[in-house]
Amino acid sequence: MLSKPVYEALPYTYLALGSISVMMLEQTYAQAFSILLFLMGSRVYALRSQNRRTDSKRRRKEGRLPAFIYEHTPYLYVLTALLLLKLDSKLAPVLSIILFSYALYIFARRSMNRKHTTVTSQLLNDIANTNTRY
Repeated sequence: MLSKPVYEALPYTYLALGSISVMMLEQTYAQAFSILLFLMGSRVYALRSQNRRTDSKRRRKEGRLPAFIYEHTPYLYVLTALLLLKLDSKLAPVLSIILFSYALYIFARRSMNRKHTTVTSQLLNDIANTNTRY
């Protein structure tokens, strides 16, 4: 069993290692594994975020994109921005900054709209809500 600080840091570690590897490595197979590591980090983070949401389901809007793609759009923007930086073009850094900024905007909006609590506090809230119903 992993300690809580290590467990909580895993998706960030996957994302950071994937990002650094994409930028530093030149071999095609190494970049493919770096992208896979980055996407696995985003998957773990999205699953945890979805599991820890405490905002009511009635407030959630149904979007045009499937939920799987919707959850990963900011990560895909960051990954695309990183891959654009590897191109030898004058326009690539500008597009990369725009994509990265938009991904940060999406992260900020989602963090404001989603209320997350720890599992322990969620259990305590559930127990308190169960006791007040009777």
